[in-house]
Parts: sequence; C-alpha cells; structure tokens
Amino acid sequence: GSYLMVNASQHAPGQRAHVIFQSLSENDTHCVQFSYFLYSRDGHSPGTLGIYVRVNGGPLGSAVWNMSGSHGRQWHQAELAVSTFWPNEYQVGWVWSVVSLCLGVGIERCRPEVRVSYYPCAKAPHFSRLGDVEVNAGQNASFQCMAAGRAAEAERFLLQVRGARTLSGHRRFLATFVLASVSRSEQDLYRCVSQAPRGAGVSNFAELIVKEPPTPIAPPQLLRAGPTYLIIQLNTNSIIGDGPIVRKEIEYRMSRGPWAEVHAVSLQTYKLWHLDPDTEYEISVLLTRPGDGGTGRPGPPLISRTKCAGGCLLAQFCPWDTWVWAQGYAGMDQGGTLHKVVWPALVPLKLSKTL
Repeated sequence: GSYLMVNASQHAPGQRAHVIFQSLSENDTHCVQFSYFLYSRDGHSPGTLGIYVRVNGGPLGSAVWNMSGSHGRQWHQAELAVSTFWPNEYQVGWVWSVVSLCLGVGIERCRPEVRVSYYPCAKAPHFSRLGDVEVNAGQNASFQCMAAGRAAEAERFLLQVRGARTLSGHRRFLATFVLASVSRSEQDLYRCVSQAPRGAGVSNFAELIVKEPPTPIAPPQLLRAGPTYLIIQLNTNSIIGDGPIVRKEIEYRMSRGPWAEVHAVSLQTYKLWHLDPDTEYEISVLLTRPGDGGTGRPGPPLISRTKCAGGCLLAQFCPWDTWVWAQGYAGMDQGGTLHKVVWPALVPLKLSKTL
C-alpha cells in the first residue's frame, strides 16, 4: 500500500510536520479509524505523533491523542470517537514532532486505512452532548463529561479549553470538572476528551459563559425628606454588569454608623421609615441577576439628611455683636435667663447682650 512518511534524518529536533484532512460534517454517531507506524532502528524515541481535532476552522488547540517512542516495525490501529455533528464541522490533523534520527509514520491508502464508519467505535468511548454552562463571576463552574462505550484501565479523562489549557480528571465514565471562582478571563469553549493507547473520544465544544453581577452607575435620587423619612428614586436605568435584573434592594445606614439594613424594593420609588430626625444617612442600591452569587456590589451612595423635628437651631453661637442667619427655635442666654424666639424664615440676627 501507500503511506505518508516523515524521515527525521533530514530535519532538526523540534521541527514538525502537519497533515490536515478535509472537513467532516456528520449527522450521527460515527468512528474515525486510522493506522500509524512509529519505528526507530536504534530503539530511541523517533518522535511524537499527535492527533488534533479542529472545529469550525478554529485553532488546533491541544492534542486529543498522542503516541511517542518506537513501537516496532508494524502498523497499529486506533480510533477517534468524535461527537461533533452537523451543522458544525471538524477536521482531523496529524502532527509529527521530530525528536531523534529516524521517524517513519505511515498511513496505508487514505480510503482503506483512514476511514469513517457509521457505527460506534469499538476501542474508544463516545461522549454525550456537553451543554453550555453559565455562572456568575466568582462562582464555581462544573462540566460533566459522560461517555458511553468500552473504557480501558488506562483511560484518562480531560477537559480541554479551545486554546491550550487541559485539566485532568478521573478514569471513569462520568467525570466532573470544577473550575473554581471563575472570572471573565476564563470564558471560553471547553470539551471532554478521553485518551488511551487504542484511541480517543472527543466531545462537542460547550461554552463557559461568565456573567458579571450588576451594579448601578449612579446613586439613587432624593425626592422628599421629612423628620423621620426619606423618599428616594432608585435610578437604575444605567448599570455596569449583566442582566436581567431579578431583584432590587435598598441598603442604608447612618453615616459612619456601625449597622446597615437591606430592604427589598418592587417599585422605582421607595420610602424609608422610622429614621432619626436631623441625621445623615448613606443609601445605596443593590441589584441581583439570576444564579448563585448574582448580587453585585452596592452602587454609589446617596448621602442625605432628615429634617429637624419641631425646629432646629441652624446657627452656632458666636461672639456677641456678630450677625448670623437663623431659622426655627433659638435660645439665647441673657443674664442667666433663657428666652425663646420664633423666626418663621431665615432672617439676619445680630447677637448682643440686650435685645
């Protein structure tokens, strides 16, 4: 028969040869079968043969199967159980990395020895469809790789990112991979891979979607203030992060106070009751999207003060013969006697020892 051969004696260590086959777009379970030949006359490792599966013209990524070392002057058969279906397409690529002096890698006639069979592989397990995973930033993301077929003791399960990162799993038919406290930088396409000397199983790519919990851009707005209440508008039309918004809350506290309260809000306006008169409060809005960890950071605070109860002295006592502006109830000590004077509006007042 005929075959493809890389003669390492004509190449330096580290050089690679690439062969990419035509795109396949299958609609049902199928098996890619191929033969390989790795041999070195002196017994040293002739190099490494890696098999890659590129989906929809994307990057090659990491090898789904590889073999190195000298395996005698004979052909060996292996299988690829690729669970990528129409309308997606994939290409199988062979990459030979030169290590030492002589490498012969053969494929006998493309049709009889590299062929697609429309039945399950006998030597490599097939993966069930891998679904997309959506989590909020800072939470754990889990992918479950479930395979059907015959597995060997040497079977190794991996979770591959479309780029080059690989996570190792357990040698079993259901492998769960947990990515801890994920961030937006880890949002990518992932797939399950099983590896054994007799072949490999490759799942479809699934997307890890990482959403940022929402935070308001602007502080709430004050609509009205009283001695024991504040009426505010949430002002949540503009946010940083991702929706949809499923819950809105008001977080408020006394300025520099040790406590804070959170109230759920169903409308765009809200009235805070039972506040202390003439007291400054900080009020922020919390927004929540679906999923664990979906509550974002508090938005910018509104800093507002309740009104006085029954009137307040708005002017500090100054030295006598000083003009001040005052409103409400004021007390002035004249010779030890406290006199109360009412000013209905802001009026200029000159403090002196006699009225």
